[in-house]
Amino acid sequence: MQAKDSNPPDGGYGWVVVVSAFMVMGLTAAVLKTFGLFFVELQQHFDELASTTSWITSVTIAIFHLGAPVASSLCVRYTHRAVVITGGLLAFSGMALGFLGLSMVWMYATTGFLQGLGISFSWTPAISIVSHYFSKKRALANAIASAGECAFAFTFGPFFQWLISQYGWKGALLIIGGIQLNICVCGVLMRPLASSCLLEGSHSETETPPGNGASRTDKEDKSPIAHKTINWMLVKRPEFVLYAIFGILAAMSFFVPPLFLVPLSYSLGIDESWTASLLSILAVVDFAGRLLCGWYANLHVTKTVHLLTMTITLISTSLMLLPLANNYLSLAIFTGFYGFFFGTTVAVHITVLADVVGMPDFDSALGLFMLIRSAGGFVGPPLAGLIVDMAGDYRAGFYMAGATLVLSAGFLVTLDQFQQRKERGSQTNTKPEKSTLPYPSLHPLKLQ
Repeated sequence: MQAKDSNPPDGGYGWVVVVSAFMVMGLTAAVLKTFGLFFVELQQHFDELASTTSWITSVTIAIFHLGAPVASSLCVRYTHRAVVITGGLLAFSGMALGFLGLSMVWMYATTGFLQGLGISFSWTPAISIVSHYFSKKRALANAIASAGECAFAFTFGPFFQWLISQYGWKGALLIIGGIQLNICVCGVLMRPLASSCLLEGSHSETETPPGNGASRTDKEDKSPIAHKTINWMLVKRPEFVLYAIFGILAAMSFFVPPLFLVPLSYSLGIDESWTASLLSILAVVDFAGRLLCGWYANLHVTKTVHLLTMTITLISTSLMLLPLANNYLSLAIFTGFYGFFFGTTVAVHITVLADVVGMPDFDSALGLFMLIRSAGGFVGPPLAGLIVDMAGDYRAGFYMAGATLVLSAGFLVTLDQFQQRKERGSQTNTKPEKSTLPYPSLHPLKLQ
């Protein structure tokens, strides 16, 4: 029975887990993505600069990433289910307390810190447990689960705009917090498959006799969640370091466009109702990009790192073109291009991480990667806000995001070159094993 549980089912109840993760992505990442609708309201209410107001989102993003290693460790000590439920309660608390709106510092602590911690404790276990339930279909399962962010963002854009107009930004925060309590329901549905694998891993280490070749197989097959602490030795692996630097630069850029898209549309004189539709367009094309790229990656036609490099390049191009928009139609078109390529990137970047470090180190690498990437998420929005304040134009934030993504693509190219040299080196080292005896003159045929 234990051996059966140790192998990813690649289906069955795993699809229930995917649907649950789909919901969690929507109730966490989609809320963060559409929080730009509150940007102008908060800026006007507290009479602060764009750079000061953007720190709310920056704190949320930073805590979201910084909490990932903690969430990964708690998943091992307890279960994915328990951590997701805890995350739902924290997310609700952040929004409910933000309803009071006492000061900007208060918003940093509630909708920033508590909301970010709730998102981290929900998102990290949800994406991790999907990878444990699937192996051959992992890319497709991750793409479907991550698509929940887009599906919910499609409705959250106009819905949040309506909530703000009807109940004000404070009332909207309280209602959104109540909706996020459904994360707890999703957590209940996440059956802890990894717990039995962890038990099997401890048995295999103590019961398998040495020398029969089975210990290596058990070590490779058992769930990677058996690692009880973060594997800090990953920072000594050049391929992981290169991918982590890519993650920092990408995080500096990814959260800037959703934050400044709404203010940019207002500056162009676009009506509020049409502005909310931009977020819906962004969500629809994002959804299509994730599913299409997940399906394509599942065919294993192109290396995932090559696919990721191409999508990052296309995102940066679309971000450079987006500020050229001067009306709703052109802004919607460029937003659509950005959203589609962003979706393709999100669909594969976790799969690339698994390919870089291998599944035995995946849980540890995911937490550590999120921890390192937090630096980019923390610095990106305020830096873009500062550039916007200095330039007096929201377009400057998009140029900054596009330029940073171009730089991040360079590290992906370096990573690919390093992996290719490593593969060629390993192939070269295996060839001498096929050679003959160390003393050719003593070959039996020559002695005769």
